[in-house]
Amino acid sequence: MNNIFLILSDGTIYPGTSFGSPAVKIAQLPAQSINTHPAGEVVFNTSMTGYHEIMTDPSYTGQIVLMTYPHIGNYGTDSAWNESGPEPKSRNMIKLRGLIVRDYYDGPVPPGRKSLHQFMFENKIPGISGIDTRKLTLSLRDEGSRNGILIQSPSEVLSEAEVKTVTDWLKLQPEMAGQNLVSEVGTGEIQEIPASFKNTDSKPALQNVLHFALLDCGIKANIVRELEKRNIKITLLPSDTDLEKILSISPDALLVSNGPGDPAVLHKQINLLEKCIGKLPLFGICLGHQLISLALGAKTYKMKFGHHGGNHPVRDEFTRKVCVTSQNHGFAVEAKTLPNDVDIWFTNTNDNSIEGISHTTLPIMSVQFHPEAAPGPMDANWIFDAYISRTRSHKNI
Repeated sequence: MNNIFLILSDGTIYPGTSFGSPAVKIAQLPAQSINTHPAGEVVFNTSMTGYHEIMTDPSYTGQIVLMTYPHIGNYGTDSAWNESGPEPKSRNMIKLRGLIVRDYYDGPVPPGRKSLHQFMFENKIPGISGIDTRKLTLSLRDEGSRNGILIQSPSEVLSEAEVKTVTDWLKLQPEMAGQNLVSEVGTGEIQEIPASFKNTDSKPALQNVLHFALLDCGIKANIVRELEKRNIKITLLPSDTDLEKILSISPDALLVSNGPGDPAVLHKQINLLEKCIGKLPLFGICLGHQLISLALGAKTYKMKFGHHGGNHPVRDEFTRKVCVTSQNHGFAVEAKTLPNDVDIWFTNTNDNSIEGISHTTLPIMSVQFHPEAAPGPMDANWIFDAYISRTRSHKNI
């Protein structure tokens, strides 16, 4: 393990110990193209477990994740926990650009699993341990998320010239607002996933099997798994699929997935959803929720530090019940910009931001949180049943 430093765009330095893949060297940095992105937006995640699922979540593309739970790595990693979805195998399973922990566990893991270090090394992702993660978390909470980079060095202390080289390079790194990262994730071809009927004793009548088209903007694998559990036929679509192609496969509904980056710059996807309004039931999760809201005429904004973790309470405004949810987003929908025919379905009880919407007359519903969890509590798993029920009601089946 070598000396490693987390350097933020404001010049703050956190020295630590490296694990995973070696970080970039300062001497190599000027040669790095901005497209290789050895840097990213530093955000914190409050989950106590599930680091493997977090690292493979496509929504973390372009970010360096700080785990607030101090002890990470003790149960290893397992490919069965991957959340990167059905996409080309040539792409790295890990979607984030770096991992920050207080205490990295370097001991044995259960048989059949890889260590966190090995998993990150194979996927060329650096990690840093031994820093004051509480101090960094409070800094991000109070001052907001900002760009950073993990740098390796043979020295235990960086010179002023070295720090200036890094911070000057970081100024070239684009902010998360304005970034279109959907092209870096998701499937590149249409994939059909037939209804499995694993959870029924007998197959239902063919006409009662629902067909969901999934617009893959960086879908988490557990979304697919949850629909499979409910015997839904699935057609997974690239994020740039046009309306004619979607209608040609005759789906009963269109579900728009989660994904990374700024929703407001995804003009092609927003235009597609505008055309879908009134033609198909529309459902969304996370980025999908934001895109549907934008298609309905609302606006989104960049949050100060976002919601990342498995312990975020949201209130159902129709039932007034509260459930604890898994979340991962840095943008939100502006409440005052929602059209009059759209109700707020869920509200975050911590900061009152919008966590879900429901159209008053059309079969359009979406949630900002992750009902599929992975990791996280299963309180909101019923959202999939609500989407299916709304589709059946619309189809009269």
